[in-house]
Amino acid sequence: MNIETFDPSWFAESKTLKGVTSKYSGKVVTGGGVTIIGGSKLFHGAPIMALKGASRIAGMVYFSTPDEDKGVADKIKSLLSSFVWVPYDEIGNYIAKSDSVLIGPGMMRSHIKEQNFVCDDEGEKTKKICVDFFNKYPDKKWVVDGGALQVVSISDLPKGSIITPNGKEFEMMFGEKMEPEIDKRCEQIFNLAKKYDLVILTKDEISAVSDGKRVIKIYGGNDGLIKGGVGDTIAGVIVGFLAKDDSLFSVAAASYLVKKAGEKLADKNGFMFNADDLLDTVPEAYGDVIKSLG
Repeated sequence: MNIETFDPSWFAESKTLKGVTSKYSGKVVTGGGVTIIGGSKLFHGAPIMALKGASRIAGMVYFSTPDEDKGVADKIKSLLSSFVWVPYDEIGNYIAKSDSVLIGPGMMRSHIKEQNFVCDDEGEKTKKICVDFFNKYPDKKWVVDGGALQVVSISDLPKGSIITPNGKEFEMMFGEKMEPEIDKRCEQIFNLAKKYDLVILTKDEISAVSDGKRVIKIYGGNDGLIKGGVGDTIAGVIVGFLAKDDSLFSVAAASYLVKKAGEKLADKNGFMFNADDLLDTVPEAYGDVIKSLG
């Protein structure tokens, strides 16, 4: 196993935000299609972060929430306009035509008892929603995050799914604690990704991602990134890149850009910034990379 370090020069090979000629219109187009499923009465901010991240990258972003409370939909629609709202009973049609799908941000999750992980009624509802979609669209490029990560089992996940667990979610899924030392963690996620055919991102001072074939460290960032909404931001940027790029690059690129955005904000404001500020700064970080490539 060779541990690589993310190199921003890899963006030169990215298909994202690069002009290609449409076979339908003959015009140059740049984006792919993305579907995001999430939100609830308790967590309506999380999908907004993900939507903002994805909508800056993908050509079209579709969103729906399984929450039956119309107020949830109204809140999200009032706070963001750069996506297409889809009625929940129609979302399958949009998953089918999307290039990548994110499920989980803001969805209800289980209450967790220490040393005894349980799935309560809310968690069971979320699990059923996720598993039904996974079974119906197993060949889609999936990003599984947020509430979904706390209720599904490894065996539920489609092959090749991207997961971004925190320490507790990692232990819930794999039955082992995340290694604190980075090289040992790289080996750990390499072996788990290979065993279960997943792409695993761990987020830390030095982040790491593996698809079971390669493992990559991503340096950068600061303590300002340890705030609510940052994980949702990363997930949204991942699914945006995933519409056109491969899984490993999409995850590493998203992690890198969010870290660099955090560094730019810290240079100006110290650690006084939030996920909204990050979302506004990720495009600047991307622009810096593109300029450096000439």
